[in-house]
Amino acid sequence: MQLELPDGFDPAVTDEAEAAARDVPAAPSAELADLRDIEFLTIDPQGSRDLDQALHLRRTRSGGILHYAIADVPAFVTPEGAVDAAARARGETLYAVDGTIPLHPRVLSEGAASLLPGQDRRAFVWRFDLDERAEPARVTLTRAVVRSRRQWSYPEAQQAIEQNTAPDSLAALRWFGVERAKREQERGGASLNSPEIEVVATDGGYELRRRATLALEDWNAQVSLLAGMAAAKIMIDGGIGILRTMPAADDEDVAVFRAQTVALGNPWPVGVGYGQYLRTLHGADAKTLAIRDAATRLFRGAGYTAFDGQVPADTVQSAIAAPYTHTTAPLRRLVDRWTLVVCEALANGREVPAWARESLPELPKIMGRSNGLAGRLDAASIDRVEAAVLHGREGQVFRGVVLGRRNGGARVQLTGPLVTVVVAGVAAEPGTTVEVRLQRADIASGEITLVPAAGGAPAE
Repeated sequence: MQLELPDGFDPAVTDEAEAAARDVPAAPSAELADLRDIEFLTIDPQGSRDLDQALHLRRTRSGGILHYAIADVPAFVTPEGAVDAAARARGETLYAVDGTIPLHPRVLSEGAASLLPGQDRRAFVWRFDLDERAEPARVTLTRAVVRSRRQWSYPEAQQAIEQNTAPDSLAALRWFGVERAKREQERGGASLNSPEIEVVATDGGYELRRRATLALEDWNAQVSLLAGMAAAKIMIDGGIGILRTMPAADDEDVAVFRAQTVALGNPWPVGVGYGQYLRTLHGADAKTLAIRDAATRLFRGAGYTAFDGQVPADTVQSAIAAPYTHTTAPLRRLVDRWTLVVCEALANGREVPAWARESLPELPKIMGRSNGLAGRLDAASIDRVEAAVLHGREGQVFRGVVLGRRNGGARVQLTGPLVTVVVAGVAAEPGTTVEVRLQRADIASGEITLVPAAGGAPAE
């Protein structure tokens, strides 16, 4: 597969970005509130430089006050300028095994626009006055200057919480995350809670490892979800914006999935919500892996819906079970720049800027194209790593778990190494352990050929 990936930025784009990084002020003014006294912090993967979000959470007698700062990328991007044109051509930051292809020049995404610690930075700041159930009683959105106090990685932040050494703002995320997860369950929201398969660099190349997500990652994700739901409400009430939507699974797919859970020995009980059932799936045993794989067929059809005037009939993102939009990652995703500008104008009783209103209809196509490219790049990267892991082991027999039936064969995840391949000729049911023989692993193309084993070397 040959992907047409962006390669650097034109000089005009770089020059414009450098000028913006140099000239756009990050100082309080009549248009920018001074919120530098709020002790914001960021939580990101180790080594991140493109920091979109910073938060501060304070518990109160009646609940809490959450401030959520989002990088003010619109301040650095001139509508219809060189940086804007390059960003619209890309749509989002692309991630590969050996690095990233950024949406914006790094002088902005990892510099002047990033919420790096110890720096005065421009931001859109959401304020949520929360009740004891972590439900927002009042929401505001303000353009401001902020200063993050510290950049935390997920592991060190989780450790600090568990050891009771975390600052109050970080420690309060446990309360917030637990309560918001309860609200999600009440809405009927669903998530797969699947362990991540990570590509890890080693001395000899790469390997694949399964990593369970930390509790803090789920709690932090609830902050982003809350902002996305608040932004969607503002746009729906204002009659203009762009939503991230996903239709509910049709009845036939739901019935098929329910039957599969029965066949795999972990039935989805009648009367138990879909999301509630998925939250019971833990571990990486064969049947759980197969059920999770089957569940992905119910998470299909996500897209973007832009509107101006008439609100769409279907505004819900079915996995979240509420109207929702992307608004918390403007350094890495194009559409978030629009949602921030639209929401800030609506929330403060002003007209939506003409450039944002006029270009809204273009966004679904741009984001659909970039999402597709990102998906193909991710798949191609994983394919090549999997081929590299198996290369040189042709003829060996491996054990694997059948995740599901695919194209006259089966989708099989090897138990070691963690490689997933469609194997022709395997007729076993999902959840079954099978043995397969490696015939070919081509690193250049990422193509792997496995066949049902019949004798030969012992399974690994």
